[in-house]
Amino acid sequence: MRFRHRAAAGFATLLLPLAGLVGLASPAEAATTATATYTKSSDWGTGFGGQWTVKNTGTSAIASWTVEWDFPSGTSVTSAWDADVTSSGTHWTAKNKSYNGSIAPGASVSFGFNGAGSGSPSNCKLNGSSCDGTSVPGDSAPSAPGTPTASAITDTSVKLSWSAATDDKGVKNYDVLRDGAKVATVTTTSYTDTGLTAGTDYSYTVQARDTADQTGPVSGAVAVHTTGGGTTPPPTGDKVKLGYFTEWGIYGRNYNVKNLVTSGSAAKITHINYAFGNVTGGKCAIGDSYADYDKAFTADQSVSGTADTWDQPLRGNFNQLRQLKAKYPKIKVLWSFGGWTWSGGFGEAAKNPAAFAQSCYDLVEDPRWADVFDGIDIDWEYPNACGLTCDTSGAAAYKNLMQALRAKFGTGNLVTAATTADGTSGGKVDAADYGGAAQYVDWYNVMTYDFFGAWDAQGPTAPHSPLTSYTGIPKAGFTTADAMAKFKAAGVPAKKLLIGIGFYGRGWTGVTQDAPGGTATGPAAGTYEQGIEDYKVLKTSCPATGTVAGTAYAKCGSNWWSYDTPATIGTKMAWAKTQGLGGAFFWEFSGDTGNGELVSAISSGLQ
Repeated sequence: MRFRHRAAAGFATLLLPLAGLVGLASPAEAATTATATYTKSSDWGTGFGGQWTVKNTGTSAIASWTVEWDFPSGTSVTSAWDADVTSSGTHWTAKNKSYNGSIAPGASVSFGFNGAGSGSPSNCKLNGSSCDGTSVPGDSAPSAPGTPTASAITDTSVKLSWSAATDDKGVKNYDVLRDGAKVATVTTTSYTDTGLTAGTDYSYTVQARDTADQTGPVSGAVAVHTTGGGTTPPPTGDKVKLGYFTEWGIYGRNYNVKNLVTSGSAAKITHINYAFGNVTGGKCAIGDSYADYDKAFTADQSVSGTADTWDQPLRGNFNQLRQLKAKYPKIKVLWSFGGWTWSGGFGEAAKNPAAFAQSCYDLVEDPRWADVFDGIDIDWEYPNACGLTCDTSGAAAYKNLMQALRAKFGTGNLVTAATTADGTSGGKVDAADYGGAAQYVDWYNVMTYDFFGAWDAQGPTAPHSPLTSYTGIPKAGFTTADAMAKFKAAGVPAKKLLIGIGFYGRGWTGVTQDAPGGTATGPAAGTYEQGIEDYKVLKTSCPATGTVAGTAYAKCGSNWWSYDTPATIGTKMAWAKTQGLGGAFFWEFSGDTGNGELVSAISSGLQ
């Protein structure tokens, strides 16, 4: 899907002149300056919404930040996101999260809160300095500690050791982070973490804090797999291999569930996401009742080879999926709700997560098809940000929604989600609490495709699913590697991240340059939509002639296309394994060849 800039956290209203600067450079460097600006984003009489924005106006990076202010008596913060907010009487302090402490020159980060009362902040301080833009503290943030080493690994514990960080005023202590969340603060350079689960993957990093209470950058990560609990480490054959089946594919595309059998794909996957159920009125709802459970398939269209009858209890795709599961018992099927078109309904759903979860459970577990589905997938594009429409539910809404779904569906069902792959600073991953929500999901389908496309009609031409950055990339942070790093930094375990593959290409026309980066005049023609075409068509109509950032591309006449091939998929699967990712998913089955060569590439690449 198309990526857009992050929506503003609130409505622009009152701007207070609370600007300051802070020096976080070493004595040999110029001091780093910064400003802190407060915005009152909304007001409902008894309360209000507020947002602080910290901007680096200097030439050196800021490693961490702390904003302090006073509220008059009777005014307080009731909830906050993207910062840890505490108080002592009427004095309030906000410290950066682990994922948004670093601010590059010219960049900014924001955090928001809801408040009670009607007062405004005063006596602002940014990293201990006044917020008037005239004073500079002389302290620099500590360096990153060395990457921890792990030893004495047991079923339930591990000993971690690391080399010390440095600081001009001295290091006070270290925060130990497990999967991105702080588990201990110690004054030495070692720590033994206990109470772990046998046979489980963990990731550890360390962060130093100096005597001025400034935190430095996070160290490199060490992966730990506790003993016991089965095979160590888990076999790569257990990786998730998931494909989307679209309910509308049975129409113009003439792609039925049976095609999963005839192509050989059903034997090579582990999961299917059925797309999409609707989200409307704060509830889960049927997407297309005719396709879902009413259409009668003929014998030659049916997985079982038997025609549907007019009086059988269940027809449609649901019955075909039931037949597929009988033939391939290892396959799990999830019902995916939302998607690009129907994500506008999640804002209403987020107002009452428990009621939404109940409606979804009642629909997924309807007695007519309860045996078909093994869980639910949420495709919200995008929480607290903009997709087809803009959502302003707040950063906590996503976590609350996933928590309610897990509580209702329990541990016996899968709960998963499709997510943005926007790896930019302050982008869509930063807009919602994906790290906090991760504890409630089995995995995230990170949509690592559609980074670039002909919605930018004049180009530049670029691969729509780059694995890594490359010279000339139109937007830094729009890569698979950046997205995965962003989620890991937010505390999402690698094993809960799936890499996404598009079974289609994105293309422009009016292109004269063979290499990426050329200008264009608009989208290339496609079978169903301008600017997009299935792999099974492009394979022969515009064969790949080169690769960039792990993705194939080709110029055919005046058209320029980028897409994944079996070879580039092999590269991406190898990368996913080195990163410890939980597997891969793809959109969607009907874009593949009749013999399922892209599915085969994913399956073999994850062995």
